[in-house]
Amino acid sequence: MTTHVLILCTHNSARSVLGEAMLNHLANRLGLEVQAHSAGSAPKGRINPYALRVLEEAGIETGGFRSKSWDEFTTPDSPPLSIVITVCDSAAAEACPVFFGGQGQPVKVHWGYPDPSNAEGSEEDRRLAFELTRQAIGYRMLQLLRLPLSGMPRQELAEALQAIGRS
Repeated sequence: MTTHVLILCTHNSARSVLGEAMLNHLANRLGLEVQAHSAGSAPKGRINPYALRVLEEAGIETGGFRSKSWDEFTTPDSPPLSIVITVCDSAAAEACPVFFGGQGQPVKVHWGYPDPSNAEGSEEDRRLAFELTRQAIGYRMLQLLRLPLSGMPRQELAEALQAIGRS
């Protein structure tokens, strides 16, 4: 059974997309049945070009990404969510919609990252901010994939995800 993970950020243009891409890429390489999705509370309507650039530089296909609302994951046709991760402070503070997982409410956790879109300096400085964010998110996604997701009790999964967020 596939574990569905939703990664949320306000604009769904950078951090949440980096999370979706890294989790799907790593799960595929490890042969794990995990499917990541991303969305935002106020989607920008486009993916930040630096996010796409650092993913492409890492060898990750970027053709299917789009900035979308979290409302797409609240319908009866939505994938059954097991985990919802917020990756920016503004999304963590917002009231999240009700998401139904395969066995009731999904486990929710906040893993905050500074917004690389706010990086200043040269083009290379801004690209580096996105690359460092991609690496940091990828590290946590790899830790998530090391968990026995299909067999973990809900409370144990929540605690493990919170511990990853503190790492």
